[in-house]
Amino acid sequence: MKKNKIKRLIVLILTICMLTLLCACGSTAPAAVASDSTADEAATAGSDAAAETVISTEASTEAAATEASTGTSAADTSAASTEQGAVSEVVVLAAASLTDVCTELEQIYEAQHPDVDLLFSFGSSGALQAQIEEGARADIFFSADTKQMDALNDEGLVDESTIVNLLENKLVMVVPKDSDAGLSSFEDAASDKVSMIGIGEPESVPAGKYAMEVFEYLGIADAVTARANYGSDVRTVLSWVEEGVVDCGVVYQTDAFSTDKVTIVAMAPEGSMRRVIYPAGIVKAGESTDAAKEVLAFFGSGEAMKIFEKYGFAEAG
Repeated sequence: MKKNKIKRLIVLILTICMLTLLCACGSTAPAAVASDSTADEAATAGSDAAAETVISTEASTEAAATEASTGTSAADTSAASTEQGAVSEVVVLAAASLTDVCTELEQIYEAQHPDVDLLFSFGSSGALQAQIEEGARADIFFSADTKQMDALNDEGLVDESTIVNLLENKLVMVVPKDSDAGLSSFEDAASDKVSMIGIGEPESVPAGKYAMEVFEYLGIADAVTARANYGSDVRTVLSWVEEGVVDCGVVYQTDAFSTDKVTIVAMAPEGSMRRVIYPAGIVKAGESTDAAKEVLAFFGSGEAMKIFEKYGFAEAG
């Protein structure tokens, strides 16, 4: 009898503790008492969940085994997909006077060939030649003079079979738009009307070399040299004229056509200089030779030639 009383007391104490704990967790007394059937359902649900976990684990293990046996993975598949859609980069080193027209041609070509990325680097033809000789990356060389292309060809750095004379340009003298100096000929560059003339550096800038040919032909080279300010490329000379830094400058006709801030006052006299020919060719050390050949073919196409002509170039005959 005494033992039964003790048992009932213990049960009562445990019940009170359980009710207190459940109340603290926000539960009610009826919810704390689960029926046998509820307990069975919980046990069954737990068993089912455990079974699903086992199945999921087995599936993952099987997938891993399959991946190991085939040697492929999601990363490998992604890499293969990326490789299939890879973009070919074609690096073109081009004369500064080609800046505007090549910018438009780049947009046209890339729209037609989304798998090609044309990367242009503009500068004086002599500086670009030096870069190729020093190993700079280039797929195509587009020069403003045959001299630089011939030099690279002699050095075995360009594929001679791909060299083509694409364009012809004209040499002009320009003055600032608001100039009142009264210049009308190349001869005026040696007169008192001019205190400073902008010319490309003759050793590296074809436009500067052509300009000195004209002045030597006219017999005024020394007088012009005394007034000359030499630019690193033809676009630098053009900017000097636009800003009025110099009284006049010698640039290509296409450069003069690219701005409304200068006025053409004279064309180089007939026979005073070599023809201004622009050759282009494939650089042997290029990384995208096949794609570069297609780009070079585009430059010589009728579609591209219409764009070149719009900017003042003529097809080299």
